[in-house]
Amino acid sequence: MKESEFDTCVIGAGPAGLAVARALGERRLPYTHIERHTGPGGLWDIDNPGSPMYESAHFISSKTLSGFGGWPMPDHFADYPSRRQILSYLTSFADAYGLTERIEFGTEVRDVAKNPDGTWTVTRSDGRASRHGQIVVCTGSQWHPNVPDIPGDFSGEIRHTVGYRNSDELRGKRVLVVGAGNSGCDIACDAARAADHAEISMRRGYWFIPKHVFGRPVDTLEGVGPRLPKWLEQKLFGALLRIINGDPRRLGLQKPDHKLFETHPTVNSMLLHHLQHGDITARPGIVRAEGSTVHFTDGSSNDFDLILLATGYVHKVPVAQRYFGDEQHPDLYLSSFSREHEGLFGVGFIETNSGAYQLFDAQAQLIAGFVQDMRRGMPNAERFARMIRGDRPDLSGGLRFVDSPRHTGYVDSVAYTRYLTKVAAAMGWPTQGRPPAVPAVRSKETVA
Repeated sequence: MKESEFDTCVIGAGPAGLAVARALGERRLPYTHIERHTGPGGLWDIDNPGSPMYESAHFISSKTLSGFGGWPMPDHFADYPSRRQILSYLTSFADAYGLTERIEFGTEVRDVAKNPDGTWTVTRSDGRASRHGQIVVCTGSQWHPNVPDIPGDFSGEIRHTVGYRNSDELRGKRVLVVGAGNSGCDIACDAARAADHAEISMRRGYWFIPKHVFGRPVDTLEGVGPRLPKWLEQKLFGALLRIINGDPRRLGLQKPDHKLFETHPTVNSMLLHHLQHGDITARPGIVRAEGSTVHFTDGSSNDFDLILLATGYVHKVPVAQRYFGDEQHPDLYLSSFSREHEGLFGVGFIETNSGAYQLFDAQAQLIAGFVQDMRRGMPNAERFARMIRGDRPDLSGGLRFVDSPRHTGYVDSVAYTRYLTKVAAAMGWPTQGRPPAVPAVRSKETVA
């Protein structure tokens, strides 16, 4: 456990990579930071090739609970910031902490390879290679679309929403959106406003959570009042949603086949609005397509020109797939630490029911604390290394998540945060970053 002469390589400069770079920099740990795009921000930069970003996208967690520690989102941001505001936030974060000038922009990683001595070699697309003590892969989990087959022979266009950008693509078309995740609902609402005819297909019933309840962002209600058992939270909030939304079946939706919080939350106030006004029609799952006609499981059918698959993503890690294993959900301790390969970490692959940035920050701080104490030869680093290999805590928070590929390895954010905080405290590591050493003057970031 002697101090290594090799630094840590951070791959990716989206929100996860920036959180890791800050955590390493705060401890004055040497690191190399590589990003294939020309600027920071990851998928939130709509001009980043392959990004799934679309013009109408907004955060689904509120600004209050979405900022990194020490760098909150500005007060003038909307409750649910737009993609432009999020990109400006990430850019300002990178600048304030001196991260931007340390990033190798326009540099794609071709391969990561583990060396016999436990170090890692990173090879760039131009053939240049560098050797590192640790690798933190922050390439994100929404770049590689999950594309299911639609039985039959559809004569129109079928494509995944990873390539969708704006509602102009829908004008003059009969559009079917498949999937009721957050991006699927956003794009279905775009179709409701712009397409000649719009429908949305979902295989099961969902709980639709409005973005505001009692005039405040819904996620800020978490922790208000006494802490309740999860089953009681499900019952009370479920009853509130039934009062607010009514019976979903009157809008053509299916009744949820699971309890509240047992799937990834769909936080959307507009889909029900458009269903109520007849701007979009709800359909169940697809049976088959014949020509332009799509047949559904309830025996209904309709004709379409375009099918947009909002069917999610797989967690591919092309630069190091052979070390991360499962493409759907890598088996990482606390969703960050490789159990099998010492010195390999990942941030940005956690699937949970809350905003991500504070979790990225906590993961980054844990990684940096571990790397620092490992380099110093501290006994708690060896203790934590044993936990990586053998500790398998229950992070479900008492929820029974639905049986689907997306929910493999899914964790409850409250249970996850509580456990990670306990582990970090035992090791003497913080769980969030500090304000910049030199207070930054924050300009009036984009409000659009």
